[in-house]
Amino acid sequence: MDVPSLAALHAMGPAQQPAYPDPVAVDDVVTRLRSARPLVFAGECDQLRERLAAVTRGEAFLLQGGDCAETFAGVTADNTRNKLRVLLQMAVVLTYAASVPVVKLGRLAGQYAKPRSSDAETRQVDGAPVTLPAYRGDAVNGFDFTPGSRVPDPERLLEVHRTSATTLSLIRAFIAGGYADLRKVHHWNTDFVADSVAGQRYEAMANEVDRAMSFMAAIGADPDEFHEVDFHISHEALLLEYEHALTRHDSRSGAPYDLSGHFVWIGERTRQLDGAHVELLSHVRNPIGVKLGPTTTPDDAIALAARLNPANEPGRLTFITRFGAGRIRDGLPDLVEKVTAAGLAVAWVCDPMHGNTFEASSGYKTRRFDDVIAEVQGFFDVHHQLGTWPGGVHVELTGDDVTECVGGGEELLEDDLATRYESVCDPRLNRVQSLELAFLVAEMLRART
Repeated sequence: MDVPSLAALHAMGPAQQPAYPDPVAVDDVVTRLRSARPLVFAGECDQLRERLAAVTRGEAFLLQGGDCAETFAGVTADNTRNKLRVLLQMAVVLTYAASVPVVKLGRLAGQYAKPRSSDAETRQVDGAPVTLPAYRGDAVNGFDFTPGSRVPDPERLLEVHRTSATTLSLIRAFIAGGYADLRKVHHWNTDFVADSVAGQRYEAMANEVDRAMSFMAAIGADPDEFHEVDFHISHEALLLEYEHALTRHDSRSGAPYDLSGHFVWIGERTRQLDGAHVELLSHVRNPIGVKLGPTTTPDDAIALAARLNPANEPGRLTFITRFGAGRIRDGLPDLVEKVTAAGLAVAWVCDPMHGNTFEASSGYKTRRFDDVIAEVQGFFDVHHQLGTWPGGVHVELTGDDVTECVGGGEELLEDDLATRYESVCDPRLNRVQSLELAFLVAEMLRART
């Protein structure tokens, strides 16, 4: 079936789209994007779908992580390497400590747009309230609170493509250059092992990995898996102009793929069964995800699966649950139980971030590390009780030493948030907190297996 036209999608009244002031400029940008090179390849999407099929069957675990919202200014070699490094470290912890294959999926190279609860933002400027359009990510408008910055600009979509290509090229260069080699497990940790409990714990595990690899070398075994890694990219498929323009037909099969990323997901605010986002992604062959919050009913989930994965193909559909620590144990069981009873092949993944955000007394948006862990533990407990597989975690994180989430081994307090709060949208786990999370999830996996 052909992909619906962009005009047909807009006729469906899609949610969370920018109010561009100049339709002619939008059409020009879309035309230019249609001739831009794809960021990924259909064969890579198929490879990821096979990896996610193993997650669906309970044979692997998904680690998906990266920025809440990428910024154009943040696309540097150092920033990209730091994010890749923390994801590789977390994957090594999960693989070695829990003895489970880990599918590595970056929330990178495309996560430039964010849905918002309100179209406008009001602040006090020189003692008077000023209302401007909400910041919707660098793909749409600027973060600076000025009238010119906040006007949606379609030219930014071209910059999304350019910076995403740059990020992806950097990732591929780091991996091809040996940065992901397992023999680098110590090198990834040298800058913070001395003053971090998580870093010291990681270093001890790295010594065990080294001994295991030395043993393998001694008996003449040196598999490719020691020296290379499969790494894929993902983002929320929010902006219809961008996703539609980068949807291309595969030269091998003629099937359409959204080649803006390997894995794209539909958010909690855009998962309407009769909505444009579900309609578009129902036609592409990528592995796809859907965020499911506490208002989701089992009938909603089953209907979404029927639309998005009518062939019930393992690896095609991932349900990413985001309930909040206080709701996960009450809301998730009925959902999982009825989806499973319907015989649906889906991977279940926990997003422990979005249901646990609150505003600190200082005005910063933040999350408690303990709440993040509590939601993951509740997710594991529900699946354990139902005999289903807790397939992964979807986490907003950074490889830098930011101060955006409170708690963790560093015992960050609300007063510490101002020290290094760099997110332009939602708070992220820093590198130490991310490693702590990996060790705790590994313990949950060990207890289950």
